[in-house]
This record gives sequence, C-alpha cells and structure tokens, in this order.
Amino acid sequence: MRSGTANWSVFYNPNPGKNKKMTLAIVLLIVAVVALLIILGITVSRSLQASGSSNPAHKIEPLDIEAFRNLVNPVENEYLRRRLPSGEFRKVQRERLRAAAAYIRVAGRNAAILVTIGQAALNTQDAATAEAARQLVDNALLLRRNATAALVRIYAAHLWPQFTDAGAPVLHGYEQLSGRAMLLGRLQNPSVPVRLSANL
Repeated sequence: MRSGTANWSVFYNPNPGKNKKMTLAIVLLIVAVVALLIILGITVSRSLQASGSSNPAHKIEPLDIEAFRNLVNPVENEYLRRRLPSGEFRKVQRERLRAAAAYIRVAGRNAAILVTIGQAALNTQDAATAEAARQLVDNALLLRRNATAALVRIYAAHLWPQFTDAGAPVLHGYEQLSGRAMLLGRLQNPSVPVRLSANL
C-alpha cells in the first residue's frame, strides 16, 4: 500500500517565507538596475548636451540689423514726429527707446562672447588667423564700451522722450564686428559660419 501513497513531501515547502523574501529581493534588484540605467542615461545625455554647448559661438544671439537700423534712423524718427500728436509720439518714442536698448544689450553680450573667442585664437601659429583674432578683440572691446555709453544716453532720453543717435555708433560697430567675426570663423573653420546678424 505504501507504493500507492503519494509522496507529498516533494511538494511541501518547509519554509515558504524564505521564498517570498528571495522573490522580493530579486524584484528590488531588478528595479534598482533599471533605475540605475535610467539615471546613467540621463547623466550621459546631459553631459553630451553640455559638451555640445561648450563652444562660446553657440551662445551668440543673432541680431536683426534692419530692425535695429530702423530704430536709430533719424529720418524715421522725424516722420513719426510729424505724423503723430505730441502725446502719442512720446509714447511711441519710449517704446522705440526700450527696443533700441534691448538691441544694444544683445550687441554688448555678443561682443563679450567674441572677446573670449578672439582671445582664444590669439596664440595660433597662423599669422592671418592671429591678426584676425586681434582685430576682432579690439572691435569687440570698443563695441562693449560704446554699448555701455549708449545705454546711459538712452535711459536719460527716456525721461523726456526725444530722439537720440546713441545707438548709431553701436549699429555701425556691430556691422564691422560681424565682418571681423565671419573672417575669423572662415579662417578657423570654414564649414561653421559665425552669424551675428539674423538678416544673413
């Protein structure tokens, strides 16, 4: 009769709590590995983005030269003065002064970036590149000084709205700076143009 009796001890687990703990440990291990892979992927992605944006040229904000030119154009200012009532003209002029100040601030920031780019290229062995870098740095430093002075004059003119040509030297200097930056860019890396103007 013993041969006909099922051997239930094969299916009997004397310690069911131990298996549950092992299963929970395996699940937690899998979750930890997946979380680690996700964190690692995010870290690598961010490091690649940081290395891609380490080039100072990527921080340059292209400027709308034509819009800037319109804001510092005395002919346009005189046209508005003749066409608008005095109260409306002062309101429009304040808006134009604020816009001009915004353009000048961008020009100043771009000039600061170009100083860094130019200084990094000064020690190159190529004479043409070194000369282009020197001229870029000189022009960028001059533009920064002109931008600071222009902002002071614009803020003063904002108290009693009137036309000021403070932005004209900045516009002229920015156009020259754009040419210097493009020249240095062509000498260093012709396949990656340096754009200071949104109109190019």
